[in-house]
Amino acid sequence: MPERLFVCTPSKLGAFEDCPRRYRYSYVDRPTPVKGPPWAHNSLGASVHTALKNWYALPVDRRRVDSLPTLLKATWVREGYRDVDQERVVYRRALEWLEAYTSGLDPDDEPLGVERVVATKTAVIAFNGRADRIDGRRNDDGVPEAVIVDYKTGRQGLDADDARGSRALALYAYAAERVFRRPCRRVELHHLPTGTVAAHEHTPESLARHVSRAEDTARDIVAAEKAVAAGADPDEEFPVRPGSLCSWCDFRRSCPAGVKAVEKEPWAAVSS
Repeated sequence: MPERLFVCTPSKLGAFEDCPRRYRYSYVDRPTPVKGPPWAHNSLGASVHTALKNWYALPVDRRRVDSLPTLLKATWVREGYRDVDQERVVYRRALEWLEAYTSGLDPDDEPLGVERVVATKTAVIAFNGRADRIDGRRNDDGVPEAVIVDYKTGRQGLDADDARGSRALALYAYAAERVFRRPCRRVELHHLPTGTVAAHEHTPESLARHVSRAEDTARDIVAAEKAVAAGADPDEEFPVRPGSLCSWCDFRRSCPAGVKAVEKEPWAAVSS
């Protein structure tokens, strides 16, 4: 019998690549180990993403800056903040980002998709993922193309290397090209705190390399899961990969290596 395709998302592949132990805690162990408290930066990111999604859902004549306070307030996630005062400061900061960002958008431009799920299959994986936005454009020859847009709200700025190296963006582009039946080579990271765009133009060859690496990761995951099912030691098959990410891991308190890392407060990434 042929091997079943490995069903995956960017976050699933990324979890294993960052730390196989985190992948195991997230997708293999049942019951799942208890997670730590919610992170304020995740709440902030989710709030901003949903507000932008709902901005595009408005009629064109209502896609205005003055619509944003209502949109953000309706989507605001309150978890993880130190107190109400900090939450209010971060809310105002997020609203300023949104106002600056949308002021540079043409309300009449309709994306090909907003929070759009794209999916495709290879000989190894069945991939699906939700792209923040997929824009349409025409290249210099007038051929319609698709562009992957990913919103970022973290503190750190981004550059072209971040866009070029993003496995998630490459897989979105690969899948979108097949869903929309038009070339999709350009990927963009829109960093709202700085109002900057980090972009990269892929080639068919560079997208193929990203897909091949995703397939290699999928094979490693399948091999580890099969070994554990056959009685192997889960700690050996899904080894911990200690590093700076341990302090930010949801499973830090459940991981022998994670508990040695410096504990971050849930609001640490949004503190001024």
